Amino acid sequence: MKDKINQSKLTSGEKRRDFIKKSALAFGAFHIIPSHVLFSKPEIRNKAGEIVQMASKVPSDRVNLACIGIGNRGEQVINDFDRTGLSNVVALCDVDMGAPHTTKIMEKHSKAKRFKDFRELLDQKEVDFDAVIICTPDFSHFPITMHAMASGKPVYVEKPMARTFQEVELMMKAAKKYGVITQMGNQGHSEANAFQFKAWVDAGIIKDVDAITCHMNSRRRWHGWDTSMTSYPKAEPIPETLDWDLWLTTAEHHDYNKDFANGQWRCWYEFGMGALGDWGAHIMDSFHRYLDLGLPEEINAVNLKGHNPLFYPQATTLDFKFPKRGKMPAVNVTWYDGLENLPPLPEGYGSSELSADIPAAGTGQIEQRNLNPGKIIYGKDLTFKGGSHGSTLSIIPEEAANDMKSSLPEVPESSSNHFANFLLACKGEEKTRSPFEVSGPLSQIFSLGVLAQQMNTNLKFDRKKKVITNNKVANELLNGTPPRKGWEEYYKL
Repeated sequence: MKDKINQSKLTSGEKRRDFIKKSALAFGAFHIIPSHVLFSKPEIRNKAGEIVQMASKVPSDRVNLACIGIGNRGEQVINDFDRTGLSNVVALCDVDMGAPHTTKIMEKHSKAKRFKDFRELLDQKEVDFDAVIICTPDFSHFPITMHAMASGKPVYVEKPMARTFQEVELMMKAAKKYGVITQMGNQGHSEANAFQFKAWVDAGIIKDVDAITCHMNSRRRWHGWDTSMTSYPKAEPIPETLDWDLWLTTAEHHDYNKDFANGQWRCWYEFGMGALGDWGAHIMDSFHRYLDLGLPEEINAVNLKGHNPLFYPQATTLDFKFPKRGKMPAVNVTWYDGLENLPPLPEGYGSSELSADIPAAGTGQIEQRNLNPGKIIYGKDLTFKGGSHGSTLSIIPEEAANDMKSSLPEVPESSSNHFANFLLACKGEEKTRSPFEVSGPLSQIFSLGVLAQQMNTNLKFDRKKKVITNNKVANELLNGTPPRKGWEEYYKL
């Protein structure tokens, strides 16, 4: 009778683990078999000891998700996870529950438990979940992700990982400390772009790269703003559904204004990461990883049109200088944003296509332009043209591409998109393709670029010590402004 009473008090997760334990004992096991190994495909390694197939769960087992930040981009991400058929949404959390931008996903997942405060969600025991999906504004990624990892949960967080250099550093250390599965949401890193880039580097097609141009020249939310602005917008009534204090998380207090919320946060240095943080992860990810760039040693503010200390410039040109890496030469990566701040194009560039897999933004679908978001990669012998997200590279000019056709290696197909990849990693069947040890240094590049924008200056960076050596104030800002009282705990690992 006592056993029955105790069993009734167990959560569904505890019951599942208890069942697994008893099943293992019944089959004569001498230790508890983890749920992702029992009755699963075994791990397979090749002669070199490399994992060819990871151990996998029962195919019918779905990953239970707790989703934090469920409106706008959050809604898109939740729907993308739904489409994999590998997950269940069991908890929804948002500081603006019931607002127009959150009601649709709430209605779709009406049985999911609802929370306003992520801390309450992550600390409660009533709802059993396996992983956390985070789609909040850039500046609030950090505390939520740190809390989730400390709770031992796998984490999928939208790009960029965090707002400041040091926050990303702490997130990478926390991922190692807690041993959790992590994935940053730069979805193109699970598509053809990444697989092609690696295959072409391994085959020696992409080699001796010494210059890369990145461009994102579409309209941004702050374009056309008054660049002589010296103070933040005036206070407006807080919507009844919104917990404004909780929205601010670690940031210093600001009175509510509609130009802080619902995507407008991207405009401000204090809350967002501008065009670079928003699009850099979709344009730079593959070459950053497979050319082993690491962190830059110089970040130069070449051109900042309409500079303002509060919000992003109307146009930006930044130079990131990376040193030699082994046999690979030093690389200069130039970033262009702004409507008319177009980069020079090489001869034979041809047309510019808009990547088909770019999700619509809160302001609508990105407009087609003469030069769409992408990159130009200059090697010693070949030049490559690419788009953003998952779009593949092409060799330019066309004559050079024709000459190379017979030399191009076969590119492996992706076994899963970015969302399925995370879920399969949670189940033990794959490894995430953009874990924090990969996406962290990429996100730190954006933090350094944003510092150069905000301070309108050139920065020298010590890659080993991870400090800015030529500007004391900028070096202090690697940590960002101190967190509000009550939020300091997240900065102590």
